[in-house]
Amino acid sequence: MTIRLTRRAALAGAGAIAMPSATWSQTPVELPGGPIKILVGFPAGGGTDVQARLVAERLRERTGRSFIVENKAGASGTVAGDTLKTATPDGNTILLAPIASAVMAKLTFPQLNHDPFVDHAPITLLGTFQLALAVSPQLGPKTVGEFVAWAKANPKQASYGTTAMGSLPHFFGVLLARATGTDLQAVPYRGAAPLVSDLAGGQVPSGTGALTDFLEHHKAGRLRIIATSGANRPLAAPDLPTFSEQGYKDIVGDSWLGFFAPAASPRPIIDAFNREIAATVALAEVRERLIQLGLEPRTTTPEEFDALRRADAAKWKKVVDESGYKP
Repeated sequence: MTIRLTRRAALAGAGAIAMPSATWSQTPVELPGGPIKILVGFPAGGGTDVQARLVAERLRERTGRSFIVENKAGASGTVAGDTLKTATPDGNTILLAPIASAVMAKLTFPQLNHDPFVDHAPITLLGTFQLALAVSPQLGPKTVGEFVAWAKANPKQASYGTTAMGSLPHFFGVLLARATGTDLQAVPYRGAAPLVSDLAGGQVPSGTGALTDFLEHHKAGRLRIIATSGANRPLAAPDLPTFSEQGYKDIVGDSWLGFFAPAASPRPIIDAFNREIAATVALAEVRERLIQLGLEPRTTTPEEFDALRRADAAKWKKVVDESGYKP
């Protein structure tokens, strides 16, 4: 099964995407004057939170507006999505969310209090990050080919830990198994920390997760990353090979993080946020710091971002359906 998602495919049909209706302004609309909340669906100190605070601080410096990061942790990031749905669409509340809560939750949760494709209007992508396959340092394989050979020779031991059942890393493992012709069994964990601990101790032979979950531990020798999912090597770790360059050219795909507004937000306000976020991300110090955090900065138009999330939803829905996964 091919799992490649090219940028051209992601952007195809963007002209047919339904965006919030509004009367276009001849002059750029400025951001609201009051405090602007950036909702984050995860606890303070996590990757999304750190990146949100970095951008919020630089936006404050650029615009003179007050930006406040508000953590609405819970239900895999979807509590923040609920909050955005009921927020007044006046530009005073936006959301920074990853694909996990902006796309995958709709496919894998038995019930959501919001529909991200109906209740959230895309503003811009913030950046992309790669997924990675890591193995225990006690396991022999150092390449994908060696890992596949090991998995086929040891079918009863062939498993991979994932940060949560129904998560993007979980289904990336499903795709990996199909693309390599192996029978890998998913082992669910409550987050990256316990998975990394078991990888380090050899309790689980391999694991799938965001590159940002594994990179620090790879450098410390607690686990070994043998491949990443990007079309090119990650900017944060150019020494790590991709699946593609190891001969698995169909295993290509990025995860992402992006900004959203309430669905009824006027288009000029969405454009104002898009313009200011893009200018902020273009700052050299912001770009460098985001790369250090494992994110590859990339902004888009609202239409491009909408096309990307819908293409990802179609891609992963097929995988979820074919896997037989039940919430």
